[in-house]
Amino acid sequence: MTLTRLAELTADPEASFVLIARDGADTVELLTGQVVDVDLLADIPLTIDGTPREIFALVPYRQVRERGFVAQDDGAPLRCIVVDEHVHLPTAEVLSALPSAAVPLRDGGFDISDERYAEIVKTVIAEEIGRGEGANFVIRRDYTAEIDVDDRTAALTWFRALLAHERGAYWTFAVVTPGRIAVGASPEAHVVAREGVVTMNPISGTFRHPAGGATRETLTDFLSSTKETEELFMVVDEELKMMSAVCSDGGRITGPHLKEMSRLTHTEYMLRGRSRLDPRDILRETMFAPTVTGSPMQNACAVIRRHEAKPRGYYSGVAALFTPNGDGGHDLDAPILIRTVYVQDGALSVPVGATLVRHSDPHGEVSETHGKAAGVLGAIGAIDRDAAAEAREDADEPGERRALADDPTIAALLSSRNARLADFWMNPQGEDFTGPFSGRSALVVDAEDRFTTMLAHQLRHLGLDVSIAPWSSVDDAAVDAADLVVAGPGPGDPRDGDSPRIARMREVVARRLDAHRPLLAVCLSHQILADRLGIDLAPLAAPHQGLQKSVPVFGEDASIGFYNTFTARVQPATTSVAGAEVSADPQSGDVYALRGDGFASVQGHLESILSRDGIRTLHRLVEHAVA
Repeated sequence: MTLTRLAELTADPEASFVLIARDGADTVELLTGQVVDVDLLADIPLTIDGTPREIFALVPYRQVRERGFVAQDDGAPLRCIVVDEHVHLPTAEVLSALPSAAVPLRDGGFDISDERYAEIVKTVIAEEIGRGEGANFVIRRDYTAEIDVDDRTAALTWFRALLAHERGAYWTFAVVTPGRIAVGASPEAHVVAREGVVTMNPISGTFRHPAGGATRETLTDFLSSTKETEELFMVVDEELKMMSAVCSDGGRITGPHLKEMSRLTHTEYMLRGRSRLDPRDILRETMFAPTVTGSPMQNACAVIRRHEAKPRGYYSGVAALFTPNGDGGHDLDAPILIRTVYVQDGALSVPVGATLVRHSDPHGEVSETHGKAAGVLGAIGAIDRDAAAEAREDADEPGERRALADDPTIAALLSSRNARLADFWMNPQGEDFTGPFSGRSALVVDAEDRFTTMLAHQLRHLGLDVSIAPWSSVDDAAVDAADLVVAGPGPGDPRDGDSPRIARMREVVARRLDAHRPLLAVCLSHQILADRLGIDLAPLAAPHQGLQKSVPVFGEDASIGFYNTFTARVQPATTSVAGAEVSADPQSGDVYALRGDGFASVQGHLESILSRDGIRTLHRLVEHAVA
């Protein structure tokens, strides 16, 4: 296939094709084929008439409904291209063949005013994070404008600009199909599956390079930010939940690294594990990145539904390439759809979002959306680029630029972050699940927080035969049959008598207590257990979302990660209540753990990467419950 063929495809309004430039490659991949729209990920036609086929897919955000999560339905299709031809073209030749004249924008601006967006941010912090609905949420708005050139010409012009000027993107791409065109430079490989190894790449924190470029001093300030550090830890926790659901070995963390791009720098970790699942199932269980949705994922979708004015389309979805491999299956490469421009019927749209956490400043988040939109628009040449930055990029030869991560001060700052993290998730874990509780079964009841997948993985390492059941479908017979029931964490107010979820978790806790059968209660369920024992529940003065604390747990101080907005509270110096031993803060009376005849509980998340003493503390509490 020649560049003449690319010109023919561009001129044909019915032709469908994809251009991909992968990080570090010196070629551009051109994929052509027929469009097939399907309803479900399982319908992606990896095999046609018995023959494995290569498939490119645009997966919209609304597919989260396949996981039982809510989403506004805009009808954005799960669009597949059945690849007939896949060729590599020299990048220099592609640059010379693509249009380069600037595409002027008209009537540009955000669809939501700065004032309105700031109000939404305030509401989410106060009413969602403040009520314990989650640790962080991403709320987006769109920059829109009109153009006066053909949609396809605009798309290829912007792809050329990205190809020429952007560096560090995982994929630079243009997807051109009738009625659906997307162009972007995604920094993030959401999920990759090759030869049985699954990789996820959580990226968080956005450092916008100042005039003159990033320096050791300016980057040091960014890396020292509490908000940026905690934000990254929270998204790693959220993606480890997904890894624990699809990987038999739960997933291992490496990093952190710097993701250096032309105008932005991010911090990132790499998560790796092994899986035997169909790549479509891996993709379903990892929809979608917490960096553009929030955590816990299920509640993040509900918060997005409540606070975003319109459906997301493909924003925060993925572009997924399924390629036949030598084992008779398919490999998967799926970057996240951010830093992406959508063009349709002469209109441009750039969705951008800000991650809202308990430390967020509403006006700072407004500025972040402006910066992200300007970064995309500048990268495609739709607005003026930073002349100094552009001159610097043009002067650099490959390999000439010194990565800031190589600076000893920066490297030490990055490495120091891992001192806060649990060794359990940093070291190889293996799949040998013989442990001190071998031969016993455990049922983990999920209260709508997939931390239960990480908790189940740790319980398996202690030897337990573990199953997970959602609160909405677990029956009493299953609750009665398990050797150990783990009542899991979840969002919301434990005092909410109108919540069916809270009511069911109360029933599970009460049923095990009344039967004197082993019970471990975690976070929300710990609060429910405390309420059952007559201990007061109260909101914290400030949410503990992604907070690491060293707390007393029955004679030992333990470093544990907390994700709670409410707490059980006793009078300071109280050591027992209603036959239960209490481990509480000596000043505030906040209850960190409880234990009694056949039960134990903990407020923190022992499974979190922030719980350096998590696996040891979990062992101690399980040992007490099943004694």
